[in-house]
Formats: sequence, C-alpha cells, structure tokens
Amino acid sequence: MTDSLFSEDQIPPALHVTHAGIWMAFPNGNIQSLDRQTAVNLLQKTPLILLNAPMVASRLKIEETSGLDLLELFAFVHPARFAVPTASGLARYLGLDVPEDDVSAARILHQITNHLLKTLSDPKWQERGGAWDSAAALARRQWNWSPFIEAYLEKPLHPEAWLFSRLPEWEDTPPRSPIRPVVLSPEEADESLGKTLGEQAESRPEQRRYARHVSQIFSPREKEDEPHLLLAQAGTGIGKTLGYLAPAAEWAEKAEGTVWISTYTKALQRQLGREAERIFPDFQQYREKVAIRKGRENYLCLLNLEEALQGNYRYRTNILVQLVARWAAYSRDGDMVGGDLPGWLISLFRRNGALSLTDRRGECIYSACPHFRRCFIERAIRATKNARIVIANHALVMLLATGDKSEDSYLNRLIFDEGHHVFESADSTFAAAFTARESCELRRWLTGSGSRRRRKGLSEIAGYDEKIADAVEELKEAARFLPSDSWLKNLSEDKPQNGIERLFLAIHHMVKSRADKSEQGYSLEIEIIDVDQAVADAAKESQTALHALREPLLLIGKRLEQLLVESPDWLNNAVRGKIEGLMNALGRREMILSSWLNLIERLTGAAEANFIDWLAIDRIDGREYDIGIHRHWIDPTHPLAEDVFKSAHGLLITSATLGVGRVSLSEPEAEKAEDGLLWDMAEQRSGAKHLDIPLLHFEAKSPFHYRDAAEIFIVTDIQKNNLASLSNGYVRLLEAAKGGALGLFSSIHRLRRVYTMIVDHLARQGLPLYAQHIDPMDTGTLVDIFRDDPHASLLGTDALRDGIDVPGQSLRLVIMEGLPWPRPTVAHAARRRAWGGRAYDDQIIRAKLAQGFGRLIRSQHDKGAFVLLSSAVPSRLLNAFPEGVPIHRLPLDEVTAMITEKCRLE
Repeated sequence: MTDSLFSEDQIPPALHVTHAGIWMAFPNGNIQSLDRQTAVNLLQKTPLILLNAPMVASRLKIEETSGLDLLELFAFVHPARFAVPTASGLARYLGLDVPEDDVSAARILHQITNHLLKTLSDPKWQERGGAWDSAAALARRQWNWSPFIEAYLEKPLHPEAWLFSRLPEWEDTPPRSPIRPVVLSPEEADESLGKTLGEQAESRPEQRRYARHVSQIFSPREKEDEPHLLLAQAGTGIGKTLGYLAPAAEWAEKAEGTVWISTYTKALQRQLGREAERIFPDFQQYREKVAIRKGRENYLCLLNLEEALQGNYRYRTNILVQLVARWAAYSRDGDMVGGDLPGWLISLFRRNGALSLTDRRGECIYSACPHFRRCFIERAIRATKNARIVIANHALVMLLATGDKSEDSYLNRLIFDEGHHVFESADSTFAAAFTARESCELRRWLTGSGSRRRRKGLSEIAGYDEKIADAVEELKEAARFLPSDSWLKNLSEDKPQNGIERLFLAIHHMVKSRADKSEQGYSLEIEIIDVDQAVADAAKESQTALHALREPLLLIGKRLEQLLVESPDWLNNAVRGKIEGLMNALGRREMILSSWLNLIERLTGAAEANFIDWLAIDRIDGREYDIGIHRHWIDPTHPLAEDVFKSAHGLLITSATLGVGRVSLSEPEAEKAEDGLLWDMAEQRSGAKHLDIPLLHFEAKSPFHYRDAAEIFIVTDIQKNNLASLSNGYVRLLEAAKGGALGLFSSIHRLRRVYTMIVDHLARQGLPLYAQHIDPMDTGTLVDIFRDDPHASLLGTDALRDGIDVPGQSLRLVIMEGLPWPRPTVAHAARRRAWGGRAYDDQIIRAKLAQGFGRLIRSQHDKGAFVLLSSAVPSRLLNAFPEGVPIHRLPLDEVTAMITEKCRLE
C-alpha cells in the first residue's frame, strides 16, 4: 500500500476466497493462488485481511474463522452507512477502481484497507465524534483492528461526551387537533400528483386516473362501521406509490390528519420512505411530516445496550456491542432490522448477540428507564403522533388497531400496499399458540432470569406491601411448573420435570405416531381430533398449573393499580414509571395465559366452526426446536374486517396482483365467468366481503409491453424429482443467460442440493451464485449483492418471490423449479375444504406465478424470460401471466438457445 504508516512487513496478507479459487494478496501487489488446506492452516496461524469472515468460512467449508474483517473496519469508520459487502461494492463506495476478476478483487483488499485507515486521520471525516473512546473500548476487548486504528486515530483534545448523553431527547407535544371533515376531490388529487411529478415528468394517464380514484377513500364516512373501501389492482409500472402518496399527503395536510401506509415487506417500506421524499423534498419538513414505524422488537433498546456494554460477554459479542454502540450515535432512528444498521454487520456475529439488544421479551420499564427521554422507540411513537404520513407494516397496523390503544394512532385512513398479503398478515396476527418455547420464555420473565438491571423484576416490587410480597412468592412457586431452559433435553430423554413438560411430551408422542412424515425436514402437524389419554390427562394438570399462575398475576396487577390511585409518599415519578411499565407487562402476560388456557381446553373439548386447531412439532432441517398447540381462523380476514376495517373511515387495498386467480366457484363455472369475478377473489382474500357496504373497484393494466419484453418457457424434458436433471437445467440456463438469474424453490432441501451441485462449476466461469438459507447473510444483503453484479445469480424461496425490486440488467431470468403447490398443512387443508378444493389451490398457484413473473419486468427497458422447469403445467393456470406474453413448451436444448438471445447482456 502507498502512503501507509505501516511498512510492508507489518501489513498482513489479504485472503480472497470464492467458489472458483483462493488467492492471497501481498502488500507489494503480488498474488499467490492457494489450495484450501493451505488457506485454512494460514488462517489458524495469523490474522489475515478478509472480507466477510463468515462467508470466507463457508467457502472454505469450516465452521468459523476470524481475522481482520474489512466489513468490521468499515462499520467502525462509517457507522450507519451501507455498502454492498463485496470487493466490488466497497471499492465502488470508496471511489476506487472496481475489480474485474478474482485476482484484481484480491489485490484491491489492501487498497480498501488503506483507504479506510487513512480516513481516520482525514480532517473532513464526518464520524470522528466518539471514535477515540470506541476504539479504546475495542482495544480493551482485543479487537484485531485495534493496533492499526491506534496508529491513525488522534486523541481528541477534550473528553468526548458519552454515547447516551449525545443522543437527542424527544419533546412532548400538545394533543392533536380533531381531524377536519375535508373532502378531497378527484381534481385535487390529480393536481397534487402533478405538482409532485413536475412538468418534465413522463405522461402516465393510468397513474393520474389511479390518483383520482384514490381520492374517494378520503371522503367523510356517512355511517359508523362503514368505511369507504377501494380495492385497486394497479399493474407494475403505472406508478401506484406516488399515485396514492400524493393525494394522501394532500388530504392529511388539509384535514390535519394522518394517513397510515402499510406494507408487507421491509424492502417496500424502505422504498416508500424514499418516495415520500418527493412529496416533502425539504429534509426538515420530511422529518416532521413522515414517520417510519415498526414493532418495538426492531429498535435498539438503550438500556439493553448499556447493560451489554458493562457486561462480560464472549469476545465476538463484545465486539458487536461496541460497533452497535458506535452505530447508535449516528443512526437516524435506531432501527436494527431494515434500518440504517447494515444487515451484513449482524451476520458477522452470532445473531443472538444482536437480538439481545432489542426489546424482544417485553421487558421495557418505560418512564422508569434512565434513557426514556432518548429512547428510539418512544421517539418513533411520538413522531407518529405528529406525522402526516406514517409508513408501517401490516402486522403492526393490525396490532395497534386491535391491541393497546394508548398510542392514539389515528388509524382512520389506511392504505394497504402489497394488499395480496393482507390475508397472510391477518392469519398470523389473529392466531394463537401455546408452545414449549413461549412458556419457557414466560418462566424466565417471571423468575427474573433476564438482564442484570431488571433481574430483580417482581422481587423488587415485593417490598411495596405485604399483599404484593405474598403474591410474588406464590407466582414464583407456580412458575416452577412451566418448562425450564432444559425442556428440550428433558423431553428428548423422556424425563419431563413438571406437568406442562409432561403435556408437551405427550403431544410429541401423539404427533409422531399420527403425522405424515413424507416431507423430510418440515414441521410435523396433526389436527386435534380424539386426543390420546396421556394428552388429556396432562392437559388437566397443565390447566391447574396455569390457573395457579394467573391468579397471583391478576392480584399483583390490581394491587399495583391501587397503589397508583392511593399515591403513598414514597411513590415518586421513577417508581410510578416502573409500576406503570410492570402493569403493562403483567397485562400482556395475563392475556397470554388466558389464551393458553383456551387452547388447552380445546384438547378435550369440541371444535369450533370458525377455527382450525392442530398440534405441531416445529423443525428446521429436521431438527426439532418447539412443540405446541396452534389455533388459526379458517378465514382470518373476518376479525380483520371486524377489528381493523370497521373502525377506519377510509381504506385502500392495492397491489399489482390483487385479483389474480379466482375462488368461490367450481372450475367449470370459473372458466365461463366474466372479468367481474376477479373482484370476488380480491374481496374474499382481503376481507372486504365481510363489510356490508358498497365496495369501490379500480383496475389499471401495466403500461409495459410484455409481449415484446418477456417470454415464458415451460421446459418439457426435466425429470420430476430428479436432482441431477434439475441441476443440469439450472446450469444450462444460467450459462445461457450469463447470470442475472433469480431461481425460486418451493423446498429448501432441493435448493441446497442444487446449489451444492452447480456452484463451483458456475464460479469457474465467472458466474457467482448466492443462495438464501446457505450463504451466511440476511436476505436483504443477498439481494443487494445480486443487484450489484449483472453476472451473479441468486437462489431462494418464498421471501424472494415477492417484495424485491431488481430492475435492469441484474435480473434477466426468473426460474421456478416447478409449480408452487401449496404445502399440505392442516390449516391449508381446512381452507381447501371450505373454499372450493382444487379451485382454491389454483388461486394460490396463480398468485405465486404472477408474483414470480412480476420480479422480471420492472421498467420500460427491461427484457427477460420466465422459465418453469416442469412439463406438467395445466393450461388453466397460464392466465396468471399478462395477456399476450408468448408461452413456449420446449425441451431444454431449445429453451437455452432462445434464452441466450433473449437474456444477453446489453
């Protein structure tokens, strides 16, 4: 390296590892090719410069490795910034020459190192604040980069402010004014969109028509429980995001109200945040008018962070905690999941270390927390109260609408984008489960085995008065009958330690004896019908144990409420805040216990018409990790309509694939039906049909010329369930397209087998392959890497079929291994019986095909191909694709020849 404070003999070599080979780069520019064993031996002897240590370990087929990871150095130098975590991505971000091959990628690792280290002494470095103290803390924890950083980083002239004192405090604001009953005319919606787009924008008549229709949901409602509801299918490319954002912002400003925009994926949530900048281009105005909200478990908890900084964790977790603390000082909103904390930073460490920094156990003590006024979560809640546009997600919106109303969320104007996923979100939100893991978690909370500062928990309030003290002791005694931390080991050895563990063991035996084990690796399920006597006996014992928990829990809650009313002299603001926080937590646990009692009662009781109940052994890759009782609504949109929709004044449910497929009619009837039946499916899947009101409909087809831009191929000579044949198909197609392919699998097992069989071969041809569930990175980062390299390909499952946006040359080919049949779960079987058998399956398949195809053409200039590696594709399903797209049924040889022409890089 040039201009380095270190001589060449002090700078370690850099190791670059791919499936195509292994290269070691030296500071003088020399490159040496290594075999795997030599590389592994070198890593064990001395720290080498690496890029993404978990990925290096994965490529070398070893469990883990460590070294001088450039991603860790980047996270220190540029906290709260994102770069694609590859040699090309870092080089591009830092303004260096982008490497063209693996050899130049190995060589540039030293240039990246030098650039990052030199930034530390740059007077213009923007993230200098707190760096010295952070570096000192990392050095005490023996971070590999510490000796290098110390040589570049200058000690500040004055002591730096501690992290928690540097964070801004939120301020209380007066209550919101009542929403004004403003009518937004179609002309005003059109005008608002026009102002946002500007005079130079391309003409999109369907976008303007869409905005005019959206204005209808902002009219004052005429009757209680009867919102204005618009179902809008807006084809890809019409610009629906701005089509609803512009009128929403216009109405919110005039009515002094708030519009909640709900998404299903974090990717769209981020995209909407960027689009909202066009509505509010002034940064300060944007911060005041737009809020992005997620569940509490997404945000960094400052109290957890403080405890972690003082804790004595394993080496790697200590490093993560310090890097997260550095990020916290520069984070926009403290969002650790999909915010400005790079997803790849968490993947460099054990995930549990990061999860412990968020409030996933409901331990928040609210105003009793010393960091309450700086809390990221509380700041987000207050930003929501004053915002005109709130960008949230389906799950949070449903929880706020049905749960704790203390936030005053003003959920009376709702826009559900990705509306085709409303059903899945409602299915999760309104479900109930009593599982071993959850009950073990409750035992930890009740016995105070959580974080150090809150470990006293209930014991601390025992000193408030004698009644509470007695109830706390009774509660702790009863908690012993919940599963312990070793419950899984106990059950595997047939040695349950208490009544509830006996129940889960009996459930385990019953499921094992009755379940269909044909699908290896998946969870095992059985419907609750005629349970074994062992289950029935254990259920009675478990009911007794849960009632013994619930009674003292209720007593403590009531007595704490009395204390707040009586307000004794010792009840200062800090104690009051602690009591209020604990009451919230106790209330949530009491609701959980009531739900569990209902589920246990179902074991020996009669089934209810609206619900489907089952027992399950949850597994990942065949490894058991949970056991429990589950209850779902057969139609979860029923409570959605009742509890969420009816309280709103106006609703928009929109998607590019809202009405794909048909339901309710038998197949012969459906084939004869008019286009109006598209809305039958949309109304049922969204829950709109449960409202006794006239529904509004809108449909705009995509402006893209799919007939010219895309082709669909059904490969006729891939042998079903033959992995060698399937792998050969993938190799041939990826070679023909020169990468740029998204491969979608319905089975993680098949994904892994195919990946293993083809990855090395493709890498040697300069076609890198990445895979969800295999590469040690989060899905969002894998998509970013895929987007960044037009020769790369990505394999994945359902999470990649929908909600990712990779336009242009990076995505030219979508491959599905076969028809995406619904997995035969207990819940699916019940819905299939209720909703038309094969017609219901076909509806789901059509929707998945449409969503998969929707990844392909994202702009006017995109071209590509969609391939189904299955000859058995019924013609009745092909109306899932846009009208006019050529569909070919051909053998693989002919398909690859056409793919070469259709998907070539421009």
